[in-house]
Amino acid sequence: MKKMTNKQRNIALLTIVAVSTSLFAATAPKKDDALFANPVVAKGKGFEIHQNEVEDAFIDYKSNMAARGGKGIPEDQRPLVESNLLQRLVITKVLTGRADAADKTKAKEATDKLIADAKKQFPTEELFQQQLKATGMSAEQFQSRAFEQTLCEVVIEREVKSKIKVTEEQAKKFYDENPARFERPESVRAAHVLISTVDKDTQQPISPEKKKEKEKIAKDVKARADKGEDFAKLAKDFSEDPGSKDKGGEYTFGRKEMVPEFETAAFSLKTNQVSDIVETRFGYHIIKLLQKIPPEKVAFEKVLPDLKEGLTQQELQKQVPDYFEKIKKEANVELVGSAKTDKGAAKSTGATDKK
Repeated sequence: MKKMTNKQRNIALLTIVAVSTSLFAATAPKKDDALFANPVVAKGKGFEIHQNEVEDAFIDYKSNMAARGGKGIPEDQRPLVESNLLQRLVITKVLTGRADAADKTKAKEATDKLIADAKKQFPTEELFQQQLKATGMSAEQFQSRAFEQTLCEVVIEREVKSKIKVTEEQAKKFYDENPARFERPESVRAAHVLISTVDKDTQQPISPEKKKEKEKIAKDVKARADKGEDFAKLAKDFSEDPGSKDKGGEYTFGRKEMVPEFETAAFSLKTNQVSDIVETRFGYHIIKLLQKIPPEKVAFEKVLPDLKEGLTQQELQKQVPDYFEKIKKEANVELVGSAKTDKGAAKSTGATDKK
């Protein structure tokens, strides 16, 4: 089990999506302009953004900062934060406006997969919904925001990323000039069965009575493993680790990636040896070492696809600001009223008012 607790991992997963999508979220005005002052602060071809949308994005941003344990935003920083949020709202409007039917289909498929993968990180649907609610979003909002963010990414991929070509020669040059980046430390490939001693709903330790019952199950699994039963099947049948049970309990990891008790046991085993029952704060583990992987420099051929993707992403980051400027001009973007005052923040996120 990783050092991060299940609860921390679950919250992190949702807040990452919530924070990123709150920066891209652009909902329709909630207030009636006839009753409340809700001026237009930005507009462009086919869209307007109202002040309350910026305020809602700011509230979401603060909530998600708090959910991640961040400190509050000083009041004198609020104008800058709101200005940056507005620029993101503008970019979202422009990007989604450029999406074609194929983009929307691709984004829908990617969003469905993202949500399905998110749910797999939770023991139950109920716990997923609880953590979702803690971020201040409904399931519909979560899906809508995830789709909107994904759609923006799909448009950028089609219009910018697809035109970036990294050659094998460029990748080899980076590989040769950065040897330390491709040194892989000693690691192990191991499988485990987790018999959890943490309540799946509250994430608190279970009662001593229930813990004794879980220990009995762990001893039974250990005995069956010692008799040579298929360890991957035991993991699928008994493990309560949602992150690995469907993979036969497997993880590949190096030093300091797991909780200490788990790491010590795994690295001390011989290949195909099954550990004694190992107790951590997650519960009881039965571990089988599948492979010891010595330190090595990863061969260029193995890292080539990832290396080309990484270099492509680097180049994409360089090109995105100019691309944003281009599409905003094409959309006749204009910042209105007080939104025009903080041009420094506007430039930092690639948005400027129309001259």
